[in-house]
Parts: sequence; C-alpha cells; structure tokens
Amino acid sequence: MLTDRINTLSESITIAITTLAQELKAEGKDILSFSAGEPDFGTPQVIKDAAIEAINNNFTRYTAVDGIPDLKAAVANKLKRDNNLEYAPNQIIVNNGAKHSLFNLFSATIQNGDEVIIPAPYWVTYPELVKYCGGTVVEIQTHDYSAFKITPEQLQNAITPKTKMLVLTTPSNPTGSVYSKEELVALGKVLEGTEIIVASDEMYEKLIYDGTFTSAAAVSEDMFKRTVTINGLSKSVAMTGWRFGYMAAYDSELIKATKKLQSQSTSNINSITQKAAIVGLDGQADDDIEMMRKAFKERRDEAVELFNKVDGLSVLKPDGAFYLFVNIQEISNDSLNFAKDLLAKKEVAVVPGVAFGSEGYFRFSFATDIESIRTGIKRIEEYIKEMNS
Repeated sequence: MLTDRINTLSESITIAITTLAQELKAEGKDILSFSAGEPDFGTPQVIKDAAIEAINNNFTRYTAVDGIPDLKAAVANKLKRDNNLEYAPNQIIVNNGAKHSLFNLFSATIQNGDEVIIPAPYWVTYPELVKYCGGTVVEIQTHDYSAFKITPEQLQNAITPKTKMLVLTTPSNPTGSVYSKEELVALGKVLEGTEIIVASDEMYEKLIYDGTFTSAAAVSEDMFKRTVTINGLSKSVAMTGWRFGYMAAYDSELIKATKKLQSQSTSNINSITQKAAIVGLDGQADDDIEMMRKAFKERRDEAVELFNKVDGLSVLKPDGAFYLFVNIQEISNDSLNFAKDLLAKKEVAVVPGVAFGSEGYFRFSFATDIESIRTGIKRIEEYIKEMNS
C-alpha cells in the first residue's frame, strides 16, 4: 500500500525522544529534557505585536506563493546588511521553516543516482530527505580533533562524477562548530570547475559566541553562484512554531522550480507569520536577539566546564548554536542505549549521537535555564559513577 520512498524514511530520533520526555513528564516524572532544538525564550513582543496588527487588519487571505513583496524585500535587505549578499526578488522564496526549504530544494535537484555529500555529525533530516528523493548519501566523518569540520582533502576524496550537492551547516547542529571564512574559501576552491550545488544551512547564524560568522555564498563569486543559502527565524528570535524559513540562490530558475513545487503542495506560508517575520528580519528585534545570545553564552560556558569535570566525559566548547556534543567513548559506544538508560534511571533526556551519524556521543541542548542544566549534569555524573561502580 505504501510507496518505497516513504518506507525509506525513519522517524526523527530527536522528536521521538522529546515526545517521550514530554509524555513521562505528563505522568508526573521529574524529567529534565535537553533534547529539544528550540530556544526556551518567548518570541519578542515586537514580533508578536506585528502579528496581532496583521490579524486586526484582516491580513488573512492567500498571498503570493513565494512570499509577499515586503517580506522578500526584508529578506534581501537582511542578506545584504548581515552577509554582504545581493539577491533580487526572483532569487528568494519563503517557506514553512527551513526544513520545508530543504525539502523543496532536494526535491527540485536530486534524483536517482545523484550523490549528496553530508559531513557527519549532521542534522537528522538531511540524509532522510536525500534518500526520499532517490539520492545516495555520502558521509564525511568528522571528529573532536578537527572541531567536527571537514577538510578540503576530505571533500576532494568524497567527490565523484555522481556528486550533485554538498550540504554545509554553519553553525552546526549538533556540534555548534562554525566554519571560518578561510575554511570556506578552501572548501570552495575544491569545488571550482564542478557543477556541485552547495546547500548552506545557516539557521543558527545569530548565535555566535566566539569569532565571527561568514556566509558560504559570500566567500567568492564561484561560491555565490553555486550556493543556496537557507535560513529562518526559528532559533534567532524564538519563532519555532511560527514556521518561517527562506531560501536564496543566484540561479533564479532553481527558485522558480521550488516555487512551482510549493504552488502545488503548501502554497504560501501563513500570512500572519509573513508580517511578523518582517519585524524579525529588519532589526527591530536585535536587542532581544542579543539578550538571548548572551544568556546562551553564559549557559554554554558553565555547562562545558561542568561536563569536562566529569570522569569519562569530554566536550569541545562550541562557537555557535545551543548544543554540546558530548564525547562518551570512554564509557560507551552505544549512545542509543546510553540515552535510553539515562532517561529511565535518572530522568534526563539527551539525544544519542548515532541519530546524527556519529556514535560515541550525545547531544545536550543548553536552551534551558541554568539551574536545570546544573541539575541535569549532576544527574548524568551520578549515572556514570553508578555505571562504573
């Protein structure tokens, strides 16, 4: 009854663990969850006010499939101001979150036999969407000692005549690693002379704690022409439930193709969200963004210090995002069993590294209050001591 392509998909382990943690909490268990990938802050009031105004003004009808002109202008202005990237309206489309952007992009470009290079650890959705579209995933494994970033040599070795796309995530989910301008330039040089598309997921761009952020499309003319920039407002201004993402590309025909697909599937994104997103993009919420960034940085610094004091655990201090990718290889090489046992015995929810293509780690989100972080790490320490006793 079901198609082969739908049977290739696996349920998101991150969503499954988050859901299980919520169910256990509803049963009265004292669950501390560090599995969710969303800020614990509310959406800034200035954005909510824009949405309320849109409702009161009856801005509740269908819009253009690819977004209202004012919103696309706000995206273009943001990309110019923050990333030194210039796009015309026909080079931009807004979507129902970045996951939708990726689905449309992969659907429009990947077919049977195409290979897609994905550095691991990776966000769980990337390989699933590639397989759904008939493509073949080519993983490049990274490690602590390379700060979870691929090298030009690794990229060169992974390229074959069938390579269609490279997926880059900076800052990374789940590691928080950020590619420097120099690293992006070096990767771009490997791609010169090829027709490989770069899908650059930059959703955590505003959450940078050390160094600066560089957009992949901004490092050279060649990279600009081959890169599809994917971003949104879910993480920067806590709009996860609003479902807003966007895609920008030099190739307007590619954007046109995704618009065609969107016109026959979801059509336009929520009209109220579009009005609210303008405010999230144009700088009116910048003070709120900075407040959240500072809070996340303080949590990161303390959580890293606490984890690195636990015997058998180690973690790199991430430059961005709000995750720690904790190394448990001295203790276990079965991260799924580790996570399940930790939840059952200590009521702490983390996401096993195997979900992200890297065994021997777990992802710990510090997008929660500092007291929960301290208590959660203490419970993890107790769990490990009991394992070793």
